[in-house]
Formats: sequence, C-alpha cells, structure tokens
Amino acid sequence: MLLTCRPLLVFAICVLLFHLSNAAMLPLVGQKLALQDENMGTSLMSACIVAAQLVMVPFAMLVGAKADRWGHKRFFLAALLILPLRGALYTFSDDPYWLVGVQLLDGVGAGIFGAIFPVIVADLMRNTGRFNVAQGIVITAQSIGAALSTTLAGFVVIRAGYSAAFLTLGAVAAIGAVACLVALPETRQIADGGPRPRGKTAASASAIAAE
Repeated sequence: MLLTCRPLLVFAICVLLFHLSNAAMLPLVGQKLALQDENMGTSLMSACIVAAQLVMVPFAMLVGAKADRWGHKRFFLAALLILPLRGALYTFSDDPYWLVGVQLLDGVGAGIFGAIFPVIVADLMRNTGRFNVAQGIVITAQSIGAALSTTLAGFVVIRAGYSAAFLTLGAVAAIGAVACLVALPETRQIADGGPRPRGKTAASASAIAAE
C-alpha cells in the first residue's frame, strides 16, 4: 500500500532533495567564516546556529496556526523555495555579518519543515493505520539526502569553489520545489475526505481528494 501511494513517494523524494540541499549549507558557511577569521570562526558559527533557532520557533508557530487555512503543500513548497534563495545570497559576499544574516533563512525553512513534515505524513496516511511506518520511510529518505549532501558539497567546493557549491545545493532544492509543485497534491484536501490515493497521478489524487 505504501509503495503504491504516489503522493507519499513524491513527498519522500522532495524531502530527500530538501535535505540533500540543506544539510551541507551550514557547514559550508562555517568553513567560509573560519577562512575569514580563524580566531572568530567558532563564535560566528555559534551565532549562525543561535540566529536560526530564534527564527525557527515563530515560523513553526505560524505553521501550526495557519497551515489548515493556507494549505499544507504551500508551506512545504515555501520551505523548499527558501533554499535556492539562501544558496544564491551566500554567493553575494564573504562578509561575516552578511553570512550570519542570510543564515536567518535557515531558521525559516527549518521551522516550516519541522512543523509541516509530520502533518503531511498524517494527511497521507489518515485512516490507514500506517503513519509510523510511512514516517519511517520519509525519515529514511531524509537521512539519505543529509548523508549525501556534504559529499556533494565537498566535491563541488574542491573543483569549483564555495559559490558553485552553494548554487549547486540551491539548484537541488529548486528541483525538489518543481517536483512538489507539479506532482504533490494538496494534502489538506486529502485529509478532509476521500480515500487514500494509491497508484494515481497527482492530478488524479487531487480529484479523489476533492470528491
């Protein structure tokens, strides 16, 4: 049943691409900060982490308050679209204050993703009794993406530099955003009624959900 639920598979692929793009961005920023000032590298890296955490909480609360009204897919798509923006902005300047400032977007994306991820899985698996195993499948895809992210980033950095690595990671997320936009139905509609879409296209899944 899980393997024939196309929206779940599309979501797992999008999550893989999200983490393939996202996981290596902060380590790359830390390396750039250390290159700018070896003595301040650790402090600036800590500032990046704290800045992201401060932004993450209110955006997670926003998802909790507005997701049912604005749509679950829209929030997930927004989290994906933030990554290409981050990747592009990192290439504009090596100034530590700029890099830390751009890192605030990490909190936006992580806050949205962390809050909407279990909601979408619950939407897709409602009334099936398969929430935990479905969540495990998606988390496995997430882990694969995160594990490959630093390998991909390191490969690009060695051959083309940091800017190319950031742009490559951003492009990966852009592919995920296109896949989400085209192939993932609005899961909030699925949750509102209708059978689980199995083996259907995204358009068919939306039609079933609407019924």
